[in-house]
Amino acid sequence: MSLNRDFSFSSQGCQLSKRSKQTGSALVIGVFIITVMFLLAATLINVLDDADQEISLEVWGTRAFAAANSGADRALAALFPVDGSAGSCPPQTTWNIGTATGLVGFNGCSVVMTCSSVTTNLPQNNMTQYLITSTATCSTGQCDSGSDSDASCIRVSRQVEVEARD
Repeated sequence: MSLNRDFSFSSQGCQLSKRSKQTGSALVIGVFIITVMFLLAATLINVLDDADQEISLEVWGTRAFAAANSGADRALAALFPVDGSAGSCPPQTTWNIGTATGLVGFNGCSVVMTCSSVTTNLPQNNMTQYLITSTATCSTGQCDSGSDSDASCIRVSRQVEVEARD
């Protein structure tokens, strides 16, 4: 009796088993699936990192906007004091709001306030027009440490302008 190459006899019985010509294909499929899963995981990590960075910029932008509004309010309070005394319009004032107020939310924020005035000398309406510009800059990380400072630095700036008249 002649044996066919595709079939072999078992010593325990007459079971025939067909040899596969695709030996190792499961290994190739496994490596392919692992590679695809790795690429999907890397993409997901990048998407989450971008979303995290956007949220950080949004938070710092909101802090800077609130600091700029506070700076404009402070300049208006100096210009028009509540007690009715004469106010002043200094050309430029810097306020380190985080250290001066002790508020943790404004830590790392500084405000530069500028004030300019224009007086009209018309007989019917002698008035002074003021323009207050408040620019707040909030930063975190190592922004001013040297050449590698961009890696962990977030710096956001917001500006508010207020016009008032006397």
